[in-house]
Amino acid sequence: MNIKGILFDFDGTLTVPGAINFLEIKASLGCPPEVPILEFIESLDNNEQQKAYSLLDRHEDRAARISFPAQDAEVVVRELKKKDLPLGIITRNSLNAVLLALKNFDHVTADDFAIIFTRDDGTPKPDPAGVVIAAHTMGIVPEELLLVGDFSLDIIAGHAAGAKTALIVHNATRIIPPHPEPDYTINYLRELIPIVFSPN
Repeated sequence: MNIKGILFDFDGTLTVPGAINFLEIKASLGCPPEVPILEFIESLDNNEQQKAYSLLDRHEDRAARISFPAQDAEVVVRELKKKDLPLGIITRNSLNAVLLALKNFDHVTADDFAIIFTRDDGTPKPDPAGVVIAAHTMGIVPEELLLVGDFSLDIIAGHAAGAKTALIVHNATRIIPPHPEPDYTINYLRELIPIVFSPN
């Protein structure tokens, strides 16, 4: 597949799923269950937006402090780094929440990633802009990028950018139809290694 870079979603992909309670956040914001949180906040007036983002930040920071690496996440990141593949993170979280969560990793730090693209940096997934920016930062084209995530929005963003996609399936995987089919479906991050380094 000529994969020259890997872009990871964060919550539920590089971290154990379940630390952040989306239903609780939506209830606290008054966000309808079927509406994505960031899109709901953006629909509010400026004053209400600020309050809502402050509340979201508190929820995310609290969740980040109890987030831990997903099974084999650190091993897989180290293995990919040994092969000199550029890595990135793309998330709808804030940068602060990602950095807080990374403190619970023993062998992976923010410096292991060529880019950490968060909602602080631009329009979040499913907009493909962050995927395109990540590929450019890695020095590759989107078609050489593999985006790994556990949510429909990851697959939509990767597909729209022209990247390959891998959906990691676990109890918290959130698939909202319709969505493009991922190029790969995996249950564990370690399954990425033969995909990325396959001679085919």
